[in-house]
Amino acid sequence: MPSRHEELDLHGIKTVSIESRESKVSLDDFADPVRPGMSVAALVDALPDLLAGRDLRELLRRLADVIRGDREWIVMMGGHVVKTGMAPVLVPMVRDRWISCVAMNGSAAIHDVEIALFGKTSEVVEDNLADGSFGMAKETAAFLNEAADRAQRDEEGFGETLGRALVDAAAPHRAHSFLATGVEAGVPVTVHVAIGTDIVHQHPSASGAAIGDSSLRDFRIFGARVQKLAGGAVLNLGSAVLMPEVFLKALTVARNLGHAVHDFTAVDFDMIRHYRPLANVVNRPTSGQGWGTHISGHHEILIPLLAAALAERLQELEKPVG
Repeated sequence: MPSRHEELDLHGIKTVSIESRESKVSLDDFADPVRPGMSVAALVDALPDLLAGRDLRELLRRLADVIRGDREWIVMMGGHVVKTGMAPVLVPMVRDRWISCVAMNGSAAIHDVEIALFGKTSEVVEDNLADGSFGMAKETAAFLNEAADRAQRDEEGFGETLGRALVDAAAPHRAHSFLATGVEAGVPVTVHVAIGTDIVHQHPSASGAAIGDSSLRDFRIFGARVQKLAGGAVLNLGSAVLMPEVFLKALTVARNLGHAVHDFTAVDFDMIRHYRPLANVVNRPTSGQGWGTHISGHHEILIPLLAAALAERLQELEKPVG
C-alpha cells in the first residue's frame, strides 16, 4: 500500500567525485603496525596522526623544548593523582627540576602527607561514613593543622611548611612525597585549600585563619610562577574545579600586572572532559596566543606513558650527531 505522505524526490541530486572531495582522514594518517619489543618512543611514533595521537606527539615535542630551554613547567593536580600511585613517576621530575612548580588542592596534600608518614592513604569512605569515623584520623589532622598554624606564624606558604615538616620528621616514605621533594629540590609546591572540603577541617585543631592565610600566600607564590609562564607549559592533572579556578585567577593577576604571559602550552589530563579545566586551563588562556589540548585517560596509564615517552625523547635529543 503506497505511503499516505509525500516523499522527497531524490532524482535531482547532484553528486561530486570523491577524488575532488576533501577528506580529513587518509591512509597516511593511520597507525603503524605494532611489534614486540617496541620502545615507548616507537610506540608513540606509531600512533595515528589523528586527534589525541597527534596531540600527544605535539605535547611531547613542546615539553622537551620547555625542559631543554629551562622554562616554566607547572604541574597542577588533584588528590586522585597521588592516590593512584603517580609519585614514583612524577616526583623524579621535580627532583631533576624538569617540573618547576607543583600546585595541588588540599586533598592531594592530605594524601601526600599520609603516604610520606605512613605509606598508605585513601580510606573506605562508605564504611567510615556510616559510623561517623570518616576523616577522623587524628595523626593526619594534627600534622596538617599544626603545619598551617606554623605557616601563619612564620609567614610561609602552606606547601613549604608541610614539606619541611615532613623532612624534619624524617618521614619514612618522603622520597614519594611531592611536598618533601619540593623542599629538598628548591621547587615550590603550593597547596590551595577550599575551607570545609578537606577531612582535616572536621577537627577542632583546624584554624580557618591559619589555613586561609597560608593558602593565600601559596596563591601568591603560585602566581609568581605563572607570571613567568610565557613559552612554558602548564599541565592540569585530575583537578576538575579548584586548580583550574586558581590558575585562571593567577593568570589574570599576572597579566593585570603587565606580565606578557602568552604563547604557552596548556593541557588537561583527566578521565573525562570537565567544563572548567577545558575553559579555564586550555581554551581561554591560550585563545589566539598559545596551544592547548585535552587528553582523556586514566592517570595510572596515561601519566607513566607520557613520562616514559618524554624521557626517551630527551635522551634521543641529547645524543651526539654523527
